[in-house]
Amino acid sequence: MDPLLVFPDPPPPELAQALDLGGWSWKSCGDPDAAMAQEPDEGWAGAVVAADVDPEAAFALCRRLRKGEMPLEPLLLLVGANQLEDLELRDDLFDDFCLTPVRPVELTIRLRHMFWRTGRGSRPDLVEYGPLALNVETYQAKIDGQPLDLTY
Repeated sequence: MDPLLVFPDPPPPELAQALDLGGWSWKSCGDPDAAMAQEPDEGWAGAVVAADVDPEAAFALCRRLRKGEMPLEPLLLLVGANQLEDLELRDDLFDDFCLTPVRPVELTIRLRHMFWRTGRGSRPDLVEYGPLALNVETYQAKIDGQPLDLTY
């Protein structure tokens, strides 16, 4: 899976930990220009934007990601409880939101739900080590994207 775009750079430690615990591939960027410059060839898988510390920069990034020729989705916005009223009239800038402080289980569930709602389904649980990837649900393995026969 392509990485998620994460804002800000560096992300809050609890967000980085929650993404790592959920097994998400991610890359943090500090501003819209960096996000566009560092975008992978296949594009970002989605975005997690923390707006609790610098809301103006976060909303500017969301606006840029959503108003371009290829709007990025899904986009999860992280806000503090005191910012809920700030979301009014900004519904077009995000697909879902989550309150900070981030809880790893809630973040994973919201991300999976957003991927499902945007037609990408939830991603399988993969164990990856270098070029080896094992789908723990189906026990199918691949090396460098090529199927690996695990029969004895």
